[in-house]
Amino acid sequence: MHPIKSNTMLKVLSPFDQTLIKEIPLVGKEEVEKALSTAYELFQNQSNWIPAHERISILERTVEIMKTRVEELTITAAREGGKPYTDSKIEVLRAIHGVKLAAEHIAHLNGEQIPMGLTKASENRLGFTTREPIGVVCSISAFNHPLNLTVHQTVTAIATGCPVIIKPARTTPLSCLGFVDILHEAGLPSGWCQAIICGTEAAEQLIIDERVNYFSFIGSAKIGWYLRSKLSPGTRCALEHGGAAPVIVEKDADVDEMLPALLKGGFYHAGQVCVSVQRVFVHESICDPVAKQFAEMTNKLVVGDPLDEKSDVGPLISPIEVDRVEKWVNEAIDKGAKLLCGGKRISDTCYEPTVLLNPPLNVCVSTQEIFGPVVCIYSYSDRDEAIIIANSLDVHFQASVFTKNLDIALDTVKKLNATAVMVNDHTAFRVDWMPFGGRDSSGIGMGGIQYSMHEMTREKLMVIKSSVL
Repeated sequence: MHPIKSNTMLKVLSPFDQTLIKEIPLVGKEEVEKALSTAYELFQNQSNWIPAHERISILERTVEIMKTRVEELTITAAREGGKPYTDSKIEVLRAIHGVKLAAEHIAHLNGEQIPMGLTKASENRLGFTTREPIGVVCSISAFNHPLNLTVHQTVTAIATGCPVIIKPARTTPLSCLGFVDILHEAGLPSGWCQAIICGTEAAEQLIIDERVNYFSFIGSAKIGWYLRSKLSPGTRCALEHGGAAPVIVEKDADVDEMLPALLKGGFYHAGQVCVSVQRVFVHESICDPVAKQFAEMTNKLVVGDPLDEKSDVGPLISPIEVDRVEKWVNEAIDKGAKLLCGGKRISDTCYEPTVLLNPPLNVCVSTQEIFGPVVCIYSYSDRDEAIIIANSLDVHFQASVFTKNLDIALDTVKKLNATAVMVNDHTAFRVDWMPFGGRDSSGIGMGGIQYSMHEMTREKLMVIKSSVL
């Protein structure tokens, strides 16, 4: 279902060379109201609800259609988002598996028996719960995984029986629109998944409407917390913001295994991932050789056209982000950080993968989410002090520790303030069936296919009273 045409057109540009990919009409408040009315009316009339077996069949057909279009979906995601071809193909395959997971998990949306007869007052009763769809779901998505995030924010709703309206990032709407078309091709009835390409005011109107029962947001903390403050009473939400992921490296770490993991975790999608490796705290006894070797590996990364299969790192999503990263790196160097590699813009859209050693703890690269191809390495002598620094920011998402000592690993996991801590792996590790989400300023609620599905349902208790029980 493509947006209704309007007089205002959105230009979707290639983030690599800024060439025009496509123009799409932007819709306004009138179209948002139509979408909300459609979704609300579908949910209010239970005769419209899609039975579980039909939802399973629709999603299974969606999987089969997507399998025949892997190349097309990959190129679309790479062109509009800038993630290199190989990584974009992995995203597409993950998205296909995510749809499959949602179909499989429909069978697990069950309630439980509530024991009765435990007191005199509860005699002759049978109690049990069921899980019902929560209602209208509205999702706002981000640019960095244009297909897979769309799947996580739409298929979870469809699987639970909720009509869903999604607003993709305006920089990357094509993957979302293509996926919604596939859903309808697979047999999803009209109105159950609607894509809205709109501006800020219309998007806010969509989210704060009292007919919305659940709000899913992936994006900046500033916007996410603002929209949460505007939600209608009773609207549940899940907000996924960013982080500044810390890594603790002990002196007994297996460096040969660690460095390739940190390289991938730090420079995957040019660092434009909410759990990218950003702050690496390395024991002083091995810090210099580790930093030197990591910089040498970073220098070998190929930056270029995301459609070129030889590219390891693509562009940032827009030239203004290159300007920001350049400014932050220069600030760190001016205030004492040692530049080990990179540190320069390649073009208006690409920035060299950069490694900084011991930047001051009060500069932007140490205190804010970089969301760019920059990794900072800090030397430490006391692990507990390093953990205190790692925990000192207000963003806490995923973290990691590298050590061969089980006691140190468990102690570090316990002390790091993070939703998830990886042991001997990079901070950006994720599979789509694990719980995923930030805490504190990094977000609220939990993602992951089955976890989102659970949040998009609500329990209903039935208690039956009978003299024969």
